[in-house]
Amino acid sequence: MYFEVHPAINLLFTVHMEASELFDLPDSLPFEVAFSGSASPWQWIASISVALEDLSGNKDDLKCPIGLEMEGPVFIHPSVKLPAYGSIKGPVYIAEDCELRPGVFIRGNVIAATGSVLGNSCEFKNCLLLENAKVPHFSYVGDSILGNNTHLGAGVVCSNLRLDQAEVKIKDFSGKVHDTGLRKLGAFLGDFSEVGCNAVLNPGTVLGRRSIVLPTVSNGGTVAHGQVAKQ
Repeated sequence: MYFEVHPAINLLFTVHMEASELFDLPDSLPFEVAFSGSASPWQWIASISVALEDLSGNKDDLKCPIGLEMEGPVFIHPSVKLPAYGSIKGPVYIAEDCELRPGVFIRGNVIAATGSVLGNSCEFKNCLLLENAKVPHFSYVGDSILGNNTHLGAGVVCSNLRLDQAEVKIKDFSGKVHDTGLRKLGAFLGDFSEVGCNAVLNPGTVLGRRSIVLPTVSNGGTVAHGQVAKQ
C-alpha cells in the first residue's frame, strides 16, 4: 500500500530528490510496497503509518519484564532481548537482532530494521530505522528516517518542529527548495552517514550517503554525499 501522488507533483519532487538517492530499502523489511524508491524522502514519513496500519502484534507472546510497558499493536522479533524498563506504544515493528536498551521510549509509528539499536533513554516517534541504524544514548528521533549503517553519537537530537511552527521545507542536492506540506519533519540520514555527539539536526536536515556532522554542530539544510558539516 502506498500514497497515490499526481504524476506532475511526483515528477516535481523526484526529479531532484528521490528516496533511493539516500537509502536502499533492505530486503529484510516486509514493507517494500509502502516505501517506493522513486518517492520523495518526506513521502516515506507518511508511509510509516500506512505500512503499520494492519500490523499484527505479538506482545502477548513475549515475556515482558515488569518495568517495561507495552500497549497497542507491537511486534518484536523473538530474538530481541527486552529491557528491564521502558515504554513502547504501538504500532511498532522491531525486527530481528535489534537491541532495545533500558529506558527506551517508543511513541508509535516506529519501524526498526534488522540490527538496529534503540538506546538507553532515547525517544522515538514516527520514524524508520533501516538496517544497523544505531541510536545508542540519550537521543530524540522524531519524524525522521535513519539510513542503513547510520550512527548518532550520544545526545544527538533530530528536531522536528520549527520555532515558528511553520511548514518544513527541504533543499535538494541541486539547491532547489521543496514544499513538503508537513509542519513536523525531522532529518533524513543517508546510508552510512554519521552524526557526532550532542549535534542538533534542525527540521528538514538532509545528510547524503557517507556524510558526517561533527560533534556539537547545529546543522540545517542539506549536506552532500561524502561531505563533512562543521561549525
